Formats: sequence, structure tokens, C-alpha cells
Amino acid sequence: MGSPLRLTTVGAPSARAEAAWSVVVAEFEAAEEAMSRFRGWSDLMTLNDAAGSGARTRVDRRLRTALVAAHRAGRITGGRFDARILGDLERLQAGATSAPGSRSPVPGSDSGRWLTIDGRTDEVALDVPVDLDGIGKGLALRWAWRRARRSLRPSDGALLEAGGDLVAATPSPDIGPWRIGVEDPAAAFGADPLAVIAVDRGAVATSSVAVHRWSVGGRVVHHLVDPTTGEPGGAGLLAVTVATSDPAWAEVWTKSLFLAGRAGVATEARSRGLAVWWVTEDETLEMTPAARLLTIWSRADR
Repeated sequence: MGSPLRLTTVGAPSARAEAAWSVVVAEFEAAEEAMSRFRGWSDLMTLNDAAGSGARTRVDRRLRTALVAAHRAGRITGGRFDARILGDLERLQAGATSAPGSRSPVPGSDSGRWLTIDGRTDEVALDVPVDLDGIGKGLALRWAWRRARRSLRPSDGALLEAGGDLVAATPSPDIGPWRIGVEDPAAAFGADPLAVIAVDRGAVATSSVAVHRWSVGGRVVHHLVDPTTGEPGGAGLLAVTVATSDPAWAEVWTKSLFLAGRAGVATEARSRGLAVWWVTEDETLEMTPAARLLTIWSRADR
């Protein structure tokens, strides 16, 4: 995950704020130990190393919960969200192009076959290695937020950020809702946002190609891999932002909707009643009716 963390509190004295910050840091550290693929000793890496062997391993409850959540997300999104894109992601990161027959079959039709959990022992086995960075960060935010709120009073406002994802509860420093910027993925860091949205309570997550882009075989690729092709997806889009009640599901929906591409994002987002903002390759910001209700200001409305 490796995201920078920041906790902002409103109305809480320093002792309560420090207690909340301590549990946030502790929860993210525990989540990293369980789910990070960048720590060779994590429980996830132990499972990934044994994937396909049939070996079952007892793992931290956080990892077990994340695997179940990823599996469920695959079903609910029709296979568009799929944790098994790790092999293709590593291939792209290594600068390799795909070769005929080089990919493991991943389409949603076999989405029920990659995870085994022994109900008696809680031991886990994987058929293929998986990547949990996005949903893992969302779950870590969920768990850290719950623990932080127990250290604060109900009247205390708070905003917890992990990279581009956040979860918040009013009051904000402006007394009312938190004002969150929808960043312009084509602009320099720190540039004015494309829109400002109001968040009373809940989570916001963004999938974007603004940072994680590189060149493979003379073409620009990114980290948002379509599991049906093994190649970067989201044709016609630069970013998708979702506001919903839970940070883990905000992560799931923002990636799934990004992979729907410009041709499909509006229909799917509206059919699910989600508050979604998306930026097209020609730098146009579009949004669902639910998102419009949360939008305080938009550059397009100036």
C-alpha cells in the first residue's frame, strides 16, 4: 500500500487527537504486515509464494477478510474487479509486452475458483498470486477509521487520508461538510481542482493514470489492468472518483468503473445510483446525478 497518511481532527484536544493518530498508524502497520506485496515476509507474500501448490496457511484475520472481500467484489462487478491481475501488472512493470498464450486465464467466468478457506481451521490457499493494494488500502482505512472514531467523541470532526483515498465525518474546519477537490489528472501537482465536492460523512476514492504511467514497447501504459485482456484498461478515461459510505467499496467501484471506459462508465454508474465523477482523455469532467448533488463548484460551470 505505502500511502502517506494524514489525520485532521476538529474539536478534539491534543490528547484525543494523538490517541486517534496512534491507532491509525498501528492499524495501517498491521495491515501492511498482513497484506503488502512489497514486504517479502507479509502473510500475503507467503500465500502468493505457495499459490497453486494446494498448501493451506493460517494468516492474519485482516488478510483473510481482504481475500473474501476481493472475491466478493469480483462477483458483484461481474469480474471487472479481479485481484488476480498481479502477473500482468508485474509483466507491465518489468517493461515486457504480452505474448500469445503467456497469460493465465482470468475472466470472470472462473472467478469462484481462486480462493480456498478451510472453515474448520481458517487456513487459506490460493490458486494464483493476487494483488490487494487497492482494496487493502480501502479496508485499512475502514479499520483505522473505526478505531480512530472510538478514540474521539461523536462531536469531533475528522478526516483521514491515505494517498488519494479518504474517509470523513463532520464538522469540518468550516463547520459544515468537508470540501474535497476532484483533481485534474492532466495538470501539475497542486493545480486547482476540476471540482469541489461536499462530504458530510463517508468515503471518497479515485483511480487515476496521473502518477502510475510508464512506457512499454513504445506505448504508454498504466497500473489499472483489465483482467479480461491483461492490458491497461479504461479506454478514453484519465480518472474516476467515487463517493460512497465505505472506503473499501469506494476503491472497488472506482477501479471497476474506470475499466468500464468512457463508453460504459456513465451507464453503469447511474444504474447503480453511485456518486461518480470521471475525467475523459480530452480533460472533460462528467458526473452522475448523484454526484451533481454533492458538487459545490465545477470548473465547467464558471
